[in-house]
Amino acid sequence: MILFWSTIHQRKLTVLCAFLPLGCVLSHETFYFSFFLSPLQLSKATTMRGSLPIFTLLGKLADTIPVFADILVVKHSNLVDHLPLGLMYPNEGVKAAVCYLYGKLYSSPVGTERLSAHFKEKLCGLFLNTLGHAQTKELQVNCLGLLKELLKSDHFVSILMNNSRTEEESENSDFLEGENPLPLVLKKLLLTRDEMLQAASSHCVAAVLVHSPSRYASAFIHADVPEFLFECLLCNSEILIWSVYCCLLLLTEERLFFSKCHTVYGIESLVRSLQDVLQLNNVELQMQGLLLFTEILKRQPVEITLFTNRGVCLDAIDVLMKTVDCPVLEVVVEAVKAVAAFLRKDHLSSPPVPYEKLQKLLEVVLKRCADLSPPQSSKKHAGDLLFPVSQSLSRVSQRQGQLLLNTLESFRSACRLAVEFQTDPMAQENAFTAPGSESKETLSNFSEFLLRICDSLCIPMVMNYLERAVSSSVMEVFISALNTLFTVVPNMRIKFSKKLASSSFIRLTLELKARFCSVQSNPALNQACSRFLCNLCLSLYSATEKERISAQEEQEMSELLQKALPQLNYTVAESLLLLAENPEAFSLDQSLCSHQHCFILLSYFAYTLGDRFVPEAELFLAIRNFLLSAQDRGDCPPPYILRAVLYLLAVCQDKGKGLDSRSLCTIRRILDNLPDLGLVYVHCPLLLEFFLCYPELMGRFGHQVLQLWFSWEDCNQTKTEGAGFGMSDQLNSANPLLPILKSNSSILLILLDLVCSSPVEVAQKVLVTLRTFLERSEDALVCDLLRSRFLQILQQLLVESSSASLQANRNLPILLSLLFLVQLRSKGMRELDSTDFKLLHQVSNLCGKCRPRDTDLLQPSLNFLYWSLHQTTPCSQQRAVAVLLSNVSLLELLHKVLECTWTRSFPSEPAYLSPEDGLLCSGWLLAASLVIYQHRYNAEVHQTLTLDLTEVLNAIIFRKKKPILLLVSIMQFLRAVLRQNFSSSLLVIVIQNTAQGATQPQPSPLEDAALHPLAMQQVFSLLISLQNLLVHVYLQKDLLLSQAVVACLETLLEYLYVKNQDVALHVASQPWHRFLLLTLLNGGQKSVLQPEILRLVTLFVRYQSSSVISQKEISLILREAAEANLPELPEATSRALHLFLRQVQSSHCQMEAVEAGTIRTLLEHFSGQRSTCAKHQDIVCLGGVAVSLAHIGD
Repeated sequence: MILFWSTIHQRKLTVLCAFLPLGCVLSHETFYFSFFLSPLQLSKATTMRGSLPIFTLLGKLADTIPVFADILVVKHSNLVDHLPLGLMYPNEGVKAAVCYLYGKLYSSPVGTERLSAHFKEKLCGLFLNTLGHAQTKELQVNCLGLLKELLKSDHFVSILMNNSRTEEESENSDFLEGENPLPLVLKKLLLTRDEMLQAASSHCVAAVLVHSPSRYASAFIHADVPEFLFECLLCNSEILIWSVYCCLLLLTEERLFFSKCHTVYGIESLVRSLQDVLQLNNVELQMQGLLLFTEILKRQPVEITLFTNRGVCLDAIDVLMKTVDCPVLEVVVEAVKAVAAFLRKDHLSSPPVPYEKLQKLLEVVLKRCADLSPPQSSKKHAGDLLFPVSQSLSRVSQRQGQLLLNTLESFRSACRLAVEFQTDPMAQENAFTAPGSESKETLSNFSEFLLRICDSLCIPMVMNYLERAVSSSVMEVFISALNTLFTVVPNMRIKFSKKLASSSFIRLTLELKARFCSVQSNPALNQACSRFLCNLCLSLYSATEKERISAQEEQEMSELLQKALPQLNYTVAESLLLLAENPEAFSLDQSLCSHQHCFILLSYFAYTLGDRFVPEAELFLAIRNFLLSAQDRGDCPPPYILRAVLYLLAVCQDKGKGLDSRSLCTIRRILDNLPDLGLVYVHCPLLLEFFLCYPELMGRFGHQVLQLWFSWEDCNQTKTEGAGFGMSDQLNSANPLLPILKSNSSILLILLDLVCSSPVEVAQKVLVTLRTFLERSEDALVCDLLRSRFLQILQQLLVESSSASLQANRNLPILLSLLFLVQLRSKGMRELDSTDFKLLHQVSNLCGKCRPRDTDLLQPSLNFLYWSLHQTTPCSQQRAVAVLLSNVSLLELLHKVLECTWTRSFPSEPAYLSPEDGLLCSGWLLAASLVIYQHRYNAEVHQTLTLDLTEVLNAIIFRKKKPILLLVSIMQFLRAVLRQNFSSSLLVIVIQNTAQGATQPQPSPLEDAALHPLAMQQVFSLLISLQNLLVHVYLQKDLLLSQAVVACLETLLEYLYVKNQDVALHVASQPWHRFLLLTLLNGGQKSVLQPEILRLVTLFVRYQSSSVISQKEISLILREAAEANLPELPEATSRALHLFLRQVQSSHCQMEAVEAGTIRTLLEHFSGQRSTCAKHQDIVCLGGVAVSLAHIGD
């Protein structure tokens, strides 16, 4: 009977399945009662296996007819109560059909509501048991389908996740262990190799977590589900990868996910998955993977290292660089966000830090962002870009704005990373670098890279953005990154600060605060801007005030800026009004003073770097009113505020109307209360001019300001003695004091006082300035003013100081050098007045108190005495000689100086004239001048000079180690005594008896007697030495020295001619003179019209040395002279040519008529030229030694 009924039942099912489409259009009641209810009643007598077709049919009906599931739940609850028996039946086909039907029932809202208790009481445990033991794919799929429907309801999710086993279930050994088996069941499905089941399982995990990650994530984490989710990433199914990404993204909201080190385990799988996903064209999948990667990087606890394998870290950097290069903008935005999260110290703590990789990553990010930004229209300062023509964000893509924000976040993270690594010794450089090799993987290189790329890419990119739109969030990150850069490379902080300030970043930041941070809005931006301005100002303070940084002052300034900057959210116009505000209206509110001081500091630092964002005229007026207001209320601003106030007044005074007497009186009172003017001094030409242009300020503070100016001035010092005139054009153009001196010469007296009273370094700088000024000044009264002041100073020094104190005075040499420069300022000969003679007397007395080793004092003094003898008229010259010869101490000192010549050891090849050698040169030149002028004016002698003639001659003969100028000086002395036949009242000549060399020819005693005190051997030795020296200096093209040698030859032959004409003619006709002349003629000069050659030829013509000079050379000289442009010849050449022509004319040489006519014509020209010739300045300085051209060359 049972078999019979089953056969009938199966046939009806077949008919019902065939009529399913028709049932969709028939009335529900007719269809249900005729085709469904009768078989259902019959099925009660069948087995559960026989019910399978019915369950299948019901599931298909519920799937086909939307309302069928609702009617079944409402009107046939007995059937629903029968369904759990199907899940307990040991047939997975039946279970699959029942699960399918349940899935349709719970997909209906009515079913979800009516079957809630049914699920909790009967179905939940059976379902989980069924899912956990399902073997066939059909059952697994249908169970997951039911689970998917159940997980849509928060109620069912709560039941599933909080399901506890009953006593019957506890006794069932087949039931899964654990109080919450759902995570274990889903984990079991993840272990299968079926990607569809893995995707469904991960989807169910995500469906649970969506309801409340904080409630349910821990269960999955304790079940180690994340571990198997990460394993699933190594597949090819995009659906599965997407599902896993979603699950893991939800799990990241639970801290336990990280503390259980699931991210450490799975990060390698995630990185590999991202590498594979990048090969696909699925943009959504790429973005989801990057989003997961970003969240893991952001939420990973600092104490748990994410990248324990350095290779995975490097792979992650490669993945990030590839994603940044993606052509899809959305992917790039997510990738750059991941870069910002990646740049953390704990993510890169595995040594060595891949600095080069990080540099490439940042460069790729910044360049990508710059490439996606429109080009900058024009080059502007930062402060000009804040308010573009159109401020609407509609002109700028929202995605590009987000990309810029993420890019700046990445750069800021990199800057913070560099700062954090500064305290980690392991991160300073690559510890695995081979010894002796240089690694680029260093923190210093990375830090410098950050500064460079900020300047080249980051800042221009933001400036470009500001032309189109302004975002407070973008600017907050940007300003914060710049603020971090101050500490990235400490040794470049000042340079970086100056670059920012000169690029108008103070103006930009103040305008950002005024626009976005008023009324306490945008606190993050306000804080970032305030910190940035504070650090920028303190850095600029340490740069501009490095000479006098005070820890207390810096602390006070820091506290002021930190306190006032957050509230300083005004426009420039509002700040100027605030600066000039009358304090009575505020009842002396301290916040007003803080705001005023803060704005003054910001203006000061901006102005020092060229950012004049405040109009000068308005700022000048506001600062003046600020000072008057402070004086009225009896308030004295701190020194660093006064410093800024004075600087701003000085810089803006050209645009203002100048200060009135009240303002000047206020400034003077405030400055008088300061213990030191240096506290408010700023080394700026405009401030110097500010103090010196107002007589009220110059009279009171001029001396102090000038001393401070030269103390701070850093100019390249050149030795006064060697500079000469015409060498200070660059100093003149670079020295702003020179035009001030030109307009107010009374400042010169202050400078002279500085020379006397200031440290030697300051005095030397003053000397350079005065020398340059004297070169350019055309006012003769200036020199008179200086000489009078010099006399007063020297008189006071000589009266008040002893010899020891004079010698220890380091400023006195500078003062004497300046005195000599003042004398040099006089062009041509001039009559010495009473001041000059008093100065001559004081300087000579000063010399008498010195020792020969006091070269710094004696050198400028002897230069001054030498000038006084040579650059004046004969009448004054006679008086000057008398003054010097009457000074016994001076002559005694001069004797000691000359004696040092024989005891000094000279270097083998002196590269320059040492101070000791220079003093010897001046001593010999002065002694030669005194010998000449004493004889000329028959002056009275009170002290003689004793000299060894042999030593003098040997100094010239054996000249190898001596400086050339010293030889010339000694030759000048020898010329002086030769002219007087060694019979000077000033000199006592001592002659040593030296043994004759065995190879030297023995001269006749009669010749020696005739030449006394010279010996013939000494004459020949001296002659040969002079010839060699002439060739040497001629080839070096030293006109002065070569003329000195020729002059000495002339004087020597004159002396010989007076003593013994035969000897003189014999010496003049020696054949080596011919060789000397030919050497000079072939010395490389283009013309024979050289003063040395002309004077030498003249000498040989005078003594009729036909064996030396022939008519051919005379004709050659006449021919070139006739063709030459005589007015353009140098003076020394003209004078030598004139002497040559006169000598040839008077010597009655045989010559043609044409040549005689040429001589007459040339002499007529010279006669007319000499009548119009004026005497000029002929004193020059060679190595610090004053030399008269006329004295040497005559």
